[in-house]
Amino acid sequence: MQFIDDAEFQIAIDLDQGGRIASLKWRDMEFALPFRGESHTWGWYAMAPWAGRVRNGIIRNPAGKEFQLPTTIDPPHALHGFGFTSSWQEIGPGRALLHLPAPYGGATVEQNIEVLDDAVRWSLEYEPGDCELPAWLGFHPWFPRDLALGASAEIEFAAETMLLRDSEGLPTGKSSTPGPQPWDDAFTQIRGVPAVVWEDVARIDIESDAPWWVVYTEDADAVCIEPQTAPPDAANLGLVGEHYIEALFVFSEG
Repeated sequence: MQFIDDAEFQIAIDLDQGGRIASLKWRDMEFALPFRGESHTWGWYAMAPWAGRVRNGIIRNPAGKEFQLPTTIDPPHALHGFGFTSSWQEIGPGRALLHLPAPYGGATVEQNIEVLDDAVRWSLEYEPGDCELPAWLGFHPWFPRDLALGASAEIEFAAETMLLRDSEGLPTGKSSTPGPQPWDDAFTQIRGVPAVVWEDVARIDIESDAPWWVVYTEDADAVCIEPQTAPPDAANLGLVGEHYIEALFVFSEG
């Protein structure tokens, strides 16, 4: 475990459970959803070396050779990378390193989590080493709908473009203007600063230069706003993601 205790923040990072933020308290309120039976539905975790689903778990190198990714969590697709199911190595205060398994052998991901006044800064960096497979990164924070007091969470999110999904929930590569909630969708060309708001209690503004965002509002217990360097199934859509991502989660009264 890693612990950060800084002014109004108390953060616990569980290195053996995907290097995830297992608990994040601000002013004694808990903003990380607790464990509820599945590895991909709690805490705040990194998505690497891919974010979202990869169709049928098939990834290809530049020469077109196919490699099979694990599909045990969301068959028949590969979900959210290796990070959230792996043990990470502590390399400094709030810093952790993951040596990726095959077929990404030789590649690494470094995570850094730190408190800056009223904000938490979270960054990921992918180093491919000799690995030629495509990689893209993202953050997956599970925000609880309900805190110990106040109203339930609402999101502030606007974008110009939403990717259309097929019957399996994967992007088709076609796009439209955003439809109404509930969402489990990928967006680009966002407007303003996305936020989660618990009226009269707290708000978290999410500042990031990420070109893609996934928003998930279909869960009864939580909402997710996920900055990503590329959308789900990016490699099969012919899209390329950056190997670095950073986001600032700014806390204030709602």
